[in-house]
Amino acid sequence: MKYEGDRFTLSNTMDWEPVVPGLKRKIMGYNDEIMMVQVHFDTGGIGANHQHVHSQTTYVVSGKFEVNIDGKKQVLIAGDGFFVAPHLDHGAICLEEGVLIDVFSPVREDFLEGIAGYASTGKAGE
Repeated sequence: MKYEGDRFTLSNTMDWEPVVPGLKRKIMGYNDEIMMVQVHFDTGGIGANHQHVHSQTTYVVSGKFEVNIDGKKQVLIAGDGFFVAPHLDHGAICLEEGVLIDVFSPVREDFLEGIAGYASTGKAGE
């Protein structure tokens, strides 16, 4: 394997990595085929619309989010989730402070290189 994280990840021992204003993340585990990321949003934080080659599924741990996938909007709360197929435009606006768990396949190499990974294709929510 080219990429492989630690076998165990203790979130309370990790520092948050700033992503963009209002967002920070912790990379929780990964190898070449999969990656899990914890993302904290402040109220009003925007995950700008973007797209990537990865499949993505996301679980809403806490908070309230307006999520846009390929032009369809949905408000999601704790316990909800969503799936994004490769190359679909998607983004999120945080309506109430919260945390998302993102899972990507394959690994987000750009995240491992410290790149934010949210190259905007427009405004979130459009």
